[in-house]
Amino acid sequence: MQEWIAYHAVTDRPMTPGQRIVFDENHHSGVYARVMARAREAQDCYEHPRQELDHHLMVALRELALEEVRQKEFPDRPSRLACLYVAETREEAEKWAGLFAEWGRPTYHVVKLRIRGRLFAADARNCFDAACDREKNFRLARRYWENRPKPQNQPPVVEYLADGETEALEIVKELGKNI
Repeated sequence: MQEWIAYHAVTDRPMTPGQRIVFDENHHSGVYARVMARAREAQDCYEHPRQELDHHLMVALRELALEEVRQKEFPDRPSRLACLYVAETREEAEKWAGLFAEWGRPTYHVVKLRIRGRLFAADARNCFDAACDREKNFRLARRYWENRPKPQNQPPVVEYLADGETEALEIVKELGKNI
């Protein structure tokens, strides 16, 4: 198992130095709970397509498609439903924290982490607004896991997905936004 040092913009609930979190097939993230709460509605959307979708349903459709494609075609990569999104540098984590705060999410602090597990660098620009079209969602999910460049050749917005065991080493910046 490989080991990395990374940084994380902490949202939803605070972390403490020394705290350990495990992400694997039995230990999921908050994203998992939010997506699974809408899974039945997502299935209904495929069976009875509609144009008007709220943000949370589009996220559920996207994440369910991403997970199904990952399991079938990219099982060596961390699941977006059982991972921590991390940054390579403190500065990158602070940028993410600023975005989360702008979007109104509770944003507590930036922490330095030790990660023992898998790490996958993806281009967040390959995330997509899902629709009630399973084939289209799967095609876009495949693009995400293949990490293809965007057609406009824009620089990537790197998001790192980390699973395995994570330990919070220290809080490197307090934010306390939208709490």
